[in-house]
Amino acid sequence: MKILLRVALLLGIGAAGFVTVQAVLTEPGATVVADPAAPSDKPSATAPGLPDAAAGGEGEPAGENAPVEASPPGDSEPASGTPKAEPAEAEAPADRPSTEPREAPGVGSGAAGTVDPASAEAKAAILLVNKQNSLDASYKPDDLVVPDVKFSFDGDNPKKQLQRVAAEALERLFAAAEKDGIELRAVSGYRSYATQKAIFERNAKLKGEAEANRTSAYPGQSEHQTGLAMDVSAASVNYALEEAFGETVEGIWLAEHAAEFGFIIRYPQEKEDITGYKYEPWHLRYVGVDVAEYVTAQGLTLEEYVGEPKKE
Repeated sequence: MKILLRVALLLGIGAAGFVTVQAVLTEPGATVVADPAAPSDKPSATAPGLPDAAAGGEGEPAGENAPVEASPPGDSEPASGTPKAEPAEAEAPADRPSTEPREAPGVGSGAAGTVDPASAEAKAAILLVNKQNSLDASYKPDDLVVPDVKFSFDGDNPKKQLQRVAAEALERLFAAAEKDGIELRAVSGYRSYATQKAIFERNAKLKGEAEANRTSAYPGQSEHQTGLAMDVSAASVNYALEEAFGETVEGIWLAEHAAEFGFIIRYPQEKEDITGYKYEPWHLRYVGVDVAEYVTAQGLTLEEYVGEPKKE
């Protein structure tokens, strides 16, 4: 039976904006498609995918899966990125997100109110993309921008992009890391269905299809297509996407602070039987501050948070 799920929850992220998701979810294994009647400020289901570009996989450790394709940025200037809104005169900038309750209109009764991350509404608003819930091949967010952060490579590339709300959150995360003496680099963000298809096919040829799918997603099943995920690394592991990053000073800092900016480590340790993917300490997924802090504090995966039953 097809289950129609319309979600339009706006998740607050401190001083930044909100993210709105509308999707049709079906039985496991079926496709998630954007609502074609959605307003223009929501992800478009008919927008064409971007041209192919080399990028990291859904969890794509460097080396035999896919090496990071670029030289370290060194002293290069940060990539041009997200336009900044003028701050209100009475509002002082903060290095960390405010601890005051965040409000999001459209939650519960429809009136503005504090987001309860344990509520059914909050859980329903999360776009879950995994091996059981696929995105349509034509799905592409219509608000992709390049965050103003440092990357592990130079030049223009679609994989620098994120949805605006995630891009602005990433900027704040990188700024806080730098203040703490931590230097991070963004490695791979948005990628189209076609790009993911090419990546998976390459990995399958190298390792076999079943093994490749432990670290790389089939096309349509990659979070990177949502524009809400960014792979992050550091010079300490030569900007590679590998488990060793989780043991570095940078990886430890990221795990401890990502939730403050609305991100979770999407594929945590010892959760492969739930997420379907091996541990990826580099893979950040934006879900909003309230949800990220709740998920992290409870030690949950996104699947466990939204209440999706465990898949054998």
